[in-house]
Amino acid sequence: MDNKIVPHYFPEGELLHRIENRLATANADSIRRAMKNGTILEAPAISANTELSLEIDLGPHAHGIIPLHECVLLSDGEKFKEISVIGRVGKAVAFKVIGEERAPDGLPLFILSRRAAQLECKHNYIDCLEAGDIIDCKVTHTERYGAFCDIGCGCFALLPVDCISVSRLPHPKERFSAGDCIRAAVKYRDSAGRIFITRRELCGTWEENAALFSVGQTVTGIIRSIEPYGAFIELTPNLAGLAEPCDSLVEGQFAAVYIKSLIPEKMKVKLVVIDSCPAINAPRPLPTFPIENAEHIDSWKYSPAVCKKTVETVFDGTPM
Repeated sequence: MDNKIVPHYFPEGELLHRIENRLATANADSIRRAMKNGTILEAPAISANTELSLEIDLGPHAHGIIPLHECVLLSDGEKFKEISVIGRVGKAVAFKVIGEERAPDGLPLFILSRRAAQLECKHNYIDCLEAGDIIDCKVTHTERYGAFCDIGCGCFALLPVDCISVSRLPHPKERFSAGDCIRAAVKYRDSAGRIFITRRELCGTWEENAALFSVGQTVTGIIRSIEPYGAFIELTPNLAGLAEPCDSLVEGQFAAVYIKSLIPEKMKVKLVVIDSCPAINAPRPLPTFPIENAEHIDSWKYSPAVCKKTVETVFDGTPM
């Protein structure tokens, strides 16, 4: 892929405390300079008035307001939802300054546009993304079918639940919480221009994950599913093993397991359950792999070369 340089746009909340943003919102004159330069800023939304305009905290020297029609960038055919405005109250909001008036108390009242910030982000960044690009994301909320992620200025991408890891999850909340900053790869763009992303390709191959363990070792895992023939227990997001049936196991619990065998030819890990650990609630540290810090990935092969079954992803921009 040809090298490309695109501006950096932050998920909302990530710009708020950066020094350049603090200086640009320090007083009315600095805000005026940002308006002249077309700079994207961030500040907290403190309320939504009866007209669904967002009132923005610009400090003691000025007021800020985002009129309803400037609150969100809608794609063609997309219907406006009130939650897209009221859901920002109490959170950081990205915006550009598009005008200035005088408030009743004599202070400057800056007219702001979140829509303009999102439009710039879309044209200069999101529209330039290609399948396989690895980007910064911020989880905003989860549904059973996937996690919604802010990929810049409040513009969203969907991380489907089956793209979070090779180990299948009943719900994205099993892995992520709102506010988590993650890395993900662009999977494809649909006909409406919506971005779909994937993370499992950044969580290591079978061999990379299996190398973290040894036969004869006893470790903890999470019981992900219970079948008549055994229980699947997640050791890492991209590695699960099968243990024999046990009546005391409950999905979602931790378990202490003995690693009986690692079989790369079949991508199998055989486990023996020592005991379940319902009292363990602290999240385990997850392994990271160098690919997570890369900028692009063309393809990814999960399965070992010695395995007849091939599990891989080719980033060609086609839907899954």
